[in-house]
Amino acid sequence: MDFNLIKEFTKRDFTERFSGSVLGLLWSFIWPLVNICIYIIIFSKIMGAKLPGMSSTYSYSIYLVSGLVPWIAFSNTVSRASTVFVDKKYIITKVRISLPSLPLYIVMSESITFLITLIIFIVFLIFSGNQLNTTIVLLPFVYLLQQIFAYSLGFFCAILNVFIRDIKEMIGVIIQLWFWFTPIVYVIDILPELVKDYFVFNPACLFIGAYHDIFVFGHAPNFNHLIILTLLSHMILAFAYVMYKKLEKDIRDFV
Repeated sequence: MDFNLIKEFTKRDFTERFSGSVLGLLWSFIWPLVNICIYIIIFSKIMGAKLPGMSSTYSYSIYLVSGLVPWIAFSNTVSRASTVFVDKKYIITKVRISLPSLPLYIVMSESITFLITLIIFIVFLIFSGNQLNTTIVLLPFVYLLQQIFAYSLGFFCAILNVFIRDIKEMIGVIIQLWFWFTPIVYVIDILPELVKDYFVFNPACLFIGAYHDIFVFGHAPNFNHLIILTLLSHMILAFAYVMYKKLEKDIRDFV
């Protein structure tokens, strides 16, 4: 697919969310701002939630938001990419386009939303007196690995969804369960030792933990975890691409 076409899809996907509204694209800033403020006010001011071993008033809110923001980008990318071939069938059946590149506009659109939310979050950290560690420069690298993983899963599920339409509903259920099996709203230290052992099999912990390391604990992410995530992502992507090459004609006929 031509890059200009991907860019056009991305532009439409992002702008059509707010088409017809008076404030238009301003809503892309308002919603993240409102959500972050709600989390901070409820958990820090009303509930007084704090992280163990940390005295900061906003420690738990920072922990929650720093995990929730990348999770939303990840889960939205996977769930939306998993239906992209069916959603864009009117284009696939008329134009000879590169199917593997089609989910890229979803990755880019979700990345714009992520970037806007992240900027608002960082501004809050600065104005609330929370110092930013130099490891923040690693954020683009962590996000890139996260979205490669999301794209790989989304591309794989998009192929399956052409032939098994229940995949869309299954992805929704899996994403919901996956969220609660990932330490985003809770700290892994509160769990029994027996349960902790199973978290090594959760790939989302690899990148969510990296955001927590950067924003909450102020140190570099575990690079071994990022290497594992990289290898896993490329394994899934390679498998999905091989499956796609064998089923490409069927995908275009059945979509």
